[in-house]
Amino acid sequence: MRFFSFFERSTRAFHHSPTYSKLIVLFTVSGGGLVAYSESKSDNGAYNVVSSQADAKKKKVVVLGTGWAGTSFLKNLNGSLYDVQVVSPRNYFAFTPLLPSVTCGTVEARSIVEPIRKIIKKKTGNIEFCEAECVKIDAANKKVHCRSTLPDGRKEFLVDYDYLVIAMGAQANTFNTPGVPEHCHFLKEVEDAQRIRRSVIDCFEKASLPNLSDEERKKMLHFVIVGGGPTGVEFAAELHDFVCEDLEKLYPDLQDLVKIYLIEAGDQILNMFDKRISSFAVEKFGRDGIDVKTGYQVVSVSDKAITMKVRPSGEITSLPYGMVLWSTGIGTRPVIMDFMKQIGQMNRRVLATDEWLRVLGCDDVYALGDCATIQQRKVMEDISAIFNLADKDKSGTLTIEELQDVIDDICLRYPQVELYLKAKQMRNAVDLLIEYKGKETKEVDIEGFKIALSQVDSQMKNLPATAQVAAQEGAYLAKCFNNMEESEHNPEGPPRIRGSGRHRFRPFRYKHLGQFAPLGGEQTAAQLPGDWISIGHSSQWLWYSVYASKQVSWRTRILVISNWTWRFIFGRDSSGI
Repeated sequence: MRFFSFFERSTRAFHHSPTYSKLIVLFTVSGGGLVAYSESKSDNGAYNVVSSQADAKKKKVVVLGTGWAGTSFLKNLNGSLYDVQVVSPRNYFAFTPLLPSVTCGTVEARSIVEPIRKIIKKKTGNIEFCEAECVKIDAANKKVHCRSTLPDGRKEFLVDYDYLVIAMGAQANTFNTPGVPEHCHFLKEVEDAQRIRRSVIDCFEKASLPNLSDEERKKMLHFVIVGGGPTGVEFAAELHDFVCEDLEKLYPDLQDLVKIYLIEAGDQILNMFDKRISSFAVEKFGRDGIDVKTGYQVVSVSDKAITMKVRPSGEITSLPYGMVLWSTGIGTRPVIMDFMKQIGQMNRRVLATDEWLRVLGCDDVYALGDCATIQQRKVMEDISAIFNLADKDKSGTLTIEELQDVIDDICLRYPQVELYLKAKQMRNAVDLLIEYKGKETKEVDIEGFKIALSQVDSQMKNLPATAQVAAQEGAYLAKCFNNMEESEHNPEGPPRIRGSGRHRFRPFRYKHLGQFAPLGGEQTAAQLPGDWISIGHSSQWLWYSVYASKQVSWRTRILVISNWTWRFIFGRDSSGI
């Protein structure tokens, strides 16, 4: 599971006058597609939204998926502007950050799901839902081939669209390791968490049978987690607490036979966190008896044992198990792979979009969440155009004043520039040129300008596959669609730095607001903006408050809090249902 931090996305206003515009993206390309819009804001803070004409035919928006990205899009979309069709194989939204808690009965499965029909019922306009899976996307004809997931509804049907929003998420990545699909559990869906819970209980019940040797019991009580990312670490912590706080009381003869292994191919666990958190997690797991093995690559999984290769020695070792959880990252769904082949993105891991979440090579198709990644435009691709635009007097050199005049536009169009300035602790264009020259300078030519910005693109990084990213992308794209009419009838002037020149408004900007890593024993590590690291019981209470406050409805919020309270008083349920 992916770690989530729960705060709303905020944006900076781009000031040029007392009445200014908050520049966001929507997408109008020549030929009738979407590409850009503006969300204007007056001095009194009220948004001016131009409603669609009553007699105009509404365009149809098809949304594939009801995960974080799709649900965030639906919740923020003004449904009265479009005819909306939602297609998903599950008729609910699941609060996936709590899936590890479901695996051990800390939280019940029904407490973290909300029917999607309840969510869209609160929206205005015509929004319809179909419980079906998308099996093919036909972008050329603007059609989606769907198949019902219900037992008696396997027949395919077509759904037309004007705009398509792909938010289908991803599947577990097995890296084609033999035996993984057949013998390993995954943790992507609510059903996965329920199967894992039953499997853990079954291992203890089997080990309690009287006709087994101690060696056979040990094998059955070996729990192996492959993958030292957030999902694997949190599940290991939850399982350890479940065993120590609940199952040892019910199975006292088995408590000394239980062993939990955490296998990681890299050099450390939680490598996306600060090293202080990673080190603390390893130390705590060591005290708890969780065996953390780094530098171990799984090469195959059989029905009785998992085979690994030790790096860098190349030694092959085998480990018997009772249950294996495979949590090594995400892979592309087959329908997305087929679509990528259609549009010429065969050599990519996931769908590539521009900074406005539009799929590259496809008009009117947008992708967000785990199934897509933003391909940020490089500064060096447009360096000459940027220089010529900044050089107002056409002198062939840029003065400090000329560079300072456009630096905000450059940071807006190319977010990596702002990240570079922050990383180097630079405040303005003067600091940038001092870094280049080694001393104060008053002007710079084109070659010097290229050198000064030559390292900027190194700050470009793919966004993590987290609920936080998906939710922000969904909210951003919904705002784009909500303001399409305003951009078409009353467009704002574009920023001066436009890259290819096709888009006129603010690209998507992800705002990272921290992440949590629950480590068991009522201790959580929190990594928040400003390099603030908090580890311990206080962070655990922060985790409780944040996760409770960001539930999708009051119903799920009350259920989750009551589950936590019930666990504190009565313990976790260990029944096999």
